[in-house]
Amino acid sequence: MELLPALAISSSGLTAERLRIDLIAGNLANINTTRTAGGGPYRRRVAVFAERLQAAMAPQRTQWPGGGVRVAAIVEDSTPPRLVYDPSHPDADARGYVAFPNINVVNEMVDLITAARAYEANATVLNAAKSISLKALEIGRV
Repeated sequence: MELLPALAISSSGLTAERLRIDLIAGNLANINTTRTAGGGPYRRRVAVFAERLQAAMAPQRTQWPGGGVRVAAIVEDSTPPRLVYDPSHPDADARGYVAFPNINVVNEMVDLITAARAYEANATVLNAAKSISLKALEIGRV
């Protein structure tokens, strides 16, 4: 594999995982947000990843056409909000129930650990590619 595509693939993974970590942090920060500008409780947001293909995939190319990862969309989770009985809450409905966000702390922490490990793996690949290129430059200098 050539050096520059390896760096591009790894850096796209770093960028995507960083956005995923930011979304998880936003979800955890809004775990008790019962009222948003759009109305209703905060909705959990997740990133949808897609493969980023190289721009020119000519038939004569025999190398792998992959070019990393990209964030195809940021979507809101469609899980219904969790209802908690609290008639004294300002956002309680006529029956006394408050709609809280559909965020599960355990799931968010698992996603956070997964994203952090993927970020770390991409950083390791980036550093390995950098080290290989430096060694190649040393060999060429001799």
